[in-house]
Amino acid sequence: MTIELTRPYSAEKHHRHRDVTGGWLRPAVFGAMDGLVSNFALIAGVVGAAGAGRGTVVAGFAGLIAGACSMAAGEYTSVRSQTELMRAEIAVERRELARDPEGEQAELAALYRARGLDPDLARQVAAGLSANPEQALRVHVREELGVDPDDLPSPYVAAASSFCAFATGALVPLAPFLFGASGLVVALVLSVVALFGFGAVVARMTARPWWLGGMRQLVLGVGAAAVTFGLGQLLGVAVS
Repeated sequence: MTIELTRPYSAEKHHRHRDVTGGWLRPAVFGAMDGLVSNFALIAGVVGAAGAGRGTVVAGFAGLIAGACSMAAGEYTSVRSQTELMRAEIAVERRELARDPEGEQAELAALYRARGLDPDLARQVAAGLSANPEQALRVHVREELGVDPDDLPSPYVAAASSFCAFATGALVPLAPFLFGASGLVVALVLSVVALFGFGAVVARMTARPWWLGGMRQLVLGVGAAAVTFGLGQLLGVAVS
């Protein structure tokens, strides 16, 4: 009698991973946090120096637009340069595979032996993967460079994510002054809630305790605003 010891593979029961290479999460998170903290700190400094008024709204809008454009440009340049470097290294690997396919196959077999495969099995796996040149290229790039050649980060996605996220974060402390706020209290409350909320959401996305992420971001953001508010008050006293 034969006993089946293995269960058939089921795609429905298999665990799924979230996209961690798309190039959007880091600029979006960094942009939102930076927009909220920097614009809150800027507005706090202006209020500390000259009080709330039209100048606060102008400064807040200027900080939002300038910061969002700067973040988008920086992310685009950074990710574009990184992607171009990856493509250049992929081209090097493609040339090596065309010039010395046997040597590259031996290199792949040695890599699998180093990971614990039996030497004969490592050679068989390397030979099977090397039968298709394009498949061989993908395998070598993943193993040697640690990147997926079919899923390189997009500089456009990074730039757009960064711009929108920064603008969203920067709008939080500015919003009360658009509706006539005469002090920093409402902006402070909204910013505190948003700082904690953003930190908690990011912590949940990265499987960390939500309260820890929220408190960490709250402390950092309020600390930055307190410093600029104090400097603004000192500046206001000095020039008055």
